Amino acid sequence: MQKFMSKLLNFLNKIYKYLIISMVLAVPIFPKFPFIRLPHTYVSIRLEDFLIALIAFITLIKLIPKFKELFKNDIQRKILIYLGIGLVSLLSGIFLTKTVTLSVGILHWARRIEYFVPFFAALILMKEDPSNILSFILKIIMLIYVIIAVYGLGQMYLHWPIIITQNMEYSKGIALRWIPGSHINSTFAGHYDLATFLVFLTPILINLLILLKDKWAKFILVFCLGGAYWLFNVAISRISIFSFMFATAISLIIIKKWKLVPYFIILSLIIFGTSADLRGRFQRIIEVINIKVQKMVVLLPTTKIVYAEDATSLVELTTPSPTPEPIIEDRSSSIRFVVEWPRALRALFKNPLLGTGYSSITLATDNDYLRALGETGILGFTSFVLILGSIIMLVYKAIVSINSYSLVEKAFVAGYSGGFLGILINAFFIDIFEASKFAIFFWFITGIFVYIVLNHKYEQNN
Repeated sequence: MQKFMSKLLNFLNKIYKYLIISMVLAVPIFPKFPFIRLPHTYVSIRLEDFLIALIAFITLIKLIPKFKELFKNDIQRKILIYLGIGLVSLLSGIFLTKTVTLSVGILHWARRIEYFVPFFAALILMKEDPSNILSFILKIIMLIYVIIAVYGLGQMYLHWPIIITQNMEYSKGIALRWIPGSHINSTFAGHYDLATFLVFLTPILINLLILLKDKWAKFILVFCLGGAYWLFNVAISRISIFSFMFATAISLIIIKKWKLVPYFIILSLIIFGTSADLRGRFQRIIEVINIKVQKMVVLLPTTKIVYAEDATSLVELTTPSPTPEPIIEDRSSSIRFVVEWPRALRALFKNPLLGTGYSSITLATDNDYLRALGETGILGFTSFVLILGSIIMLVYKAIVSINSYSLVEKAFVAGYSGGFLGILINAFFIDIFEASKFAIFFWFITGIFVYIVLNHKYEQNN
């Protein structure tokens, strides 16, 4: 038995790299078809979950002998603390506030653990093969861009199926078709997920285009970026447009190409301006703001009191009631302000320290920070923000020593830094760290970033 286990572990160790690469490809490319439906919840078990479970098993085996060494780093410790507080919050929601059912709550907590598995897998992968992994992953990202752009075109022009998880019915894997005026999701579960994925990774490709000298590489990057801009236009996510331009501008400044920032902004505005749907959505929000401002103006009273010429009593003359004006609102903003954000705050007030538990405030809050506060309280929110804070500190360290990196590392580190700051903006309006396709990929790329920055710091000190 021991010999069999030894052979099995050796085999798993050999295929570890290929399992991770399979995950990196499958998660963004494979649509969210449910494999096993779970009752009373939107959550489904999908095929990639089995792949990640196998990666988690091998990762755990690799981590056990190096447990103390691995968790010397600040960010790894904070991830464990966050997951621990999440478990306590979940138990509180089940037994104290009774806002969570046991089975659904456990699944949501397990999903958070799943999101962090690629982070630790990336650290191990980089440590075992640091010289080739980054370039290989960047090539895979370019391949992913081509595939999701082609699939988006297929949805628009060839009626390829759209799989989304925005409500209970759609999450069953119902194949929809694109209709004019609607969003393109490509292989993602929603247009916000797709757009945030682009916000996060596109600055890396733009930096590579600027820094690399190889003409063939530049041609491929231009092709990928053309697909990215088209996907931005058809995803029609206003906040992601702003975040992308901010993220890329920051990344260009980091690599000391600030003179290119105005050209990038002008070019982007011209390209995004070609989308009638985007123009319409921005115009809509401007109209709503104008109406809100006008309503704040104090109107003169319409009721007048006059004396009738041939009477001794006062007669009140009133103007006719005007026809009610049609309600003009921005639906996305209204749902957030009126329904979702107040619901998260009510959950926070119900249990300020621990919140009401995972899954207690339904599918979406459209603000990841408020969602963390509502579901895990001040303790869970603080522990999650501390993780993000550790990443920000590494971003700062990377920026300070940016000129000492190789060209590829420089493009990656600067692009990641800008993209990370961009998604922090998106998280004010989207539950992006809860979106499985994005979250899994984000934590994997973050693991690579953390390894590069910490390893680079170590090499400099020696």
